[in-house]
Amino acid sequence: MDRLKQRKDFLRTAKSGRHAVTPGLAMQGFRREPGLTPSIEPRLGFTTSKKVGNAVQRNRARRRLRALAQHGLYQHARPGFDYVLIGRTATVSRPFDELQKDLAQAIKAIHKNYQV
Repeated sequence: MDRLKQRKDFLRTAKSGRHAVTPGLAMQGFRREPGLTPSIEPRLGFTTSKKVGNAVQRNRARRRLRALAQHGLYQHARPGFDYVLIGRTATVSRPFDELQKDLAQAIKAIHKNYQV
């Protein structure tokens, strides 16, 4: 899975995509139009605001989101989608199995009403 690294991709996903909020994380998803990028492979980005805490806590939240994506998102991701996982304050301390449930719920909400 490719990574979102440019600000314009994060902004496009935030503005035009769908949003899902759970206790442990927030997620944004955007279905790219054909031809927007050369690859149809799903892309993934991570972000955490200063509301989460200091740099140590924000980095821990992003590491947990990356681990979560490796365990759960790759099997549910669809081609042609951009996903942004957003860390919340609870991301740092929430049990990992609860975060996995949150991710499953969020991705289900993102894909709702999209045809396969």
